[in-house]
Amino acid sequence: MDEAYSIVPSTTTVVLIISLFALSISFYYKSSKLTSPQSHDLKTAPEAGGAWPLFGHLHLLDGPKPVHLVLAEMADKYGPIFTIRLGVHRAIVVSTSEVAKDCLTTCDRTFATRPSSVGSEVLAYNYAMIGFSPYGPYWRYIRKIAIVELLSNHRMDLLRHVRESEVFASVGALYEKYYRNGTESVPLVVDMKRWFGDITVNVVFRMVVGRRFTDEDEGEVEKGKQALQDLLDLIGRFVVSDGLPFLRWLDLGGHEKAMKRTAVEADWVVQRWLEEHKLSRRSKLNGEEARGTTSDQQQDFMDVMLSIIKDDEGVESYDADTVIKAVCLNLILGGFDTTLVTLTWALSLLLNHKETLQKAQQELDAQVCKDRRIRESDLKNLPYLNAIIKEALRLYPAAPLSVVHEATEDCTVSGYFVQKGTRLILNFHKIHRDPRAWPDASEFRPERFLTTHKDIDVRGQSFELIPFGSGRRMCLGVTMALQVIGLALGSFLHAFEVATPGDEAVDMEEAMGLTNLKASPLEVLVTPRVPEHVYI
Repeated sequence: MDEAYSIVPSTTTVVLIISLFALSISFYYKSSKLTSPQSHDLKTAPEAGGAWPLFGHLHLLDGPKPVHLVLAEMADKYGPIFTIRLGVHRAIVVSTSEVAKDCLTTCDRTFATRPSSVGSEVLAYNYAMIGFSPYGPYWRYIRKIAIVELLSNHRMDLLRHVRESEVFASVGALYEKYYRNGTESVPLVVDMKRWFGDITVNVVFRMVVGRRFTDEDEGEVEKGKQALQDLLDLIGRFVVSDGLPFLRWLDLGGHEKAMKRTAVEADWVVQRWLEEHKLSRRSKLNGEEARGTTSDQQQDFMDVMLSIIKDDEGVESYDADTVIKAVCLNLILGGFDTTLVTLTWALSLLLNHKETLQKAQQELDAQVCKDRRIRESDLKNLPYLNAIIKEALRLYPAAPLSVVHEATEDCTVSGYFVQKGTRLILNFHKIHRDPRAWPDASEFRPERFLTTHKDIDVRGQSFELIPFGSGRRMCLGVTMALQVIGLALGSFLHAFEVATPGDEAVDMEEAMGLTNLKASPLEVLVTPRVPEHVYI
């Protein structure tokens, strides 16, 4: 998402903006004065300097530095909670665990909704996706279905074979490619982003829509991948009209046009899956198989959604097809991208800390041995591997900033008055590197989770480490993500010796984007390290 937060207007629209400026700025500041808490002598969080009239701080978030790093620098200057202006909207930025806890416990219900945005309207089926839906009956209903029917511990156990088979198949394919490559003594060069990506996308697709994405026709795979990637890139983009709604008709930068085109392409992909599921469902109902005899193991999430949400019912203001497509697509997008990002950062950190990598492999050899594959059941016996994953999530959370929340009523956060309609942004990157909670906060030290921080988990209860968020709007897929990350990373380290070309250090620069992508590719050299029968 290289152009995220790009809000500088083109020359051809400057005159139009100026012509609207006097009227809009007068209205904005008049409105601000009338509703400002200062008029009631209430203390508000300090506002960061450098704001422009009307645009606020948007120009400071325009790159090239990632937004979470810009906000972290602001926090050093203005404190653990401060205010920025995103056009006509105010937002508080939270950068410590104490203030985050206040927002996500005491004020959790107040901040449980999402603000409106062009991306959520156009790309998320008019807010039908769980992650972008406003707090209310629809969100609660769909969230319950997702938790019970896909992400519960029971369903996770039923679908364990999916995750294990995909990881085993990928390890085996890499082994075969190594020997097809030629001389055994020559390491194989592997693009780890692609390798990890194929695992995660196939796991998520099989669980949600019952198919391996990479088994499709090559042209369809590329078309589908591009549509999903474009959707991911655009849905988190802050466009001009999100901050200045009265300029939406101009579509500065053409972002809304691009969103509409991408929405059509992505919908075409998911609509095809839905039609195939409907056809399969009708065939089963009309054939020899009696209704309801399909086992839980055979049912994917789209099957379950079709059995729960009937064609003639729908939910709230959405028709049944829209609900099913929106929820399934949301689960796919949320499942594969963040998992891929975490796996990439974890391996990058290990390659820059060879002793830690060796200790991880020694633990794998001791607990699993070299003569068999790793199973999910082994993960509980691999504390050092789990500590590595926690430390990677601490240093490089897949989403360094929370999805934006919005206050539904006036409230008080850490002694500061927060007005209804104020947005909330949690800077996980800054929270996770607080030196008060984390000695040597910027250093990669997995051992801390075996000693001083052994009781800290990532499931939203320890606010020093909340890569998946906390409270009502916490990420639903924590368990699935940890299982896939642990199994994929553990299997790779167990099966292969790994190094960088020329034994050079991995570049750890972060890219601009909704998720915390690594700026440069991660190419590694691999050679097998376990007996042949383990790969087959």
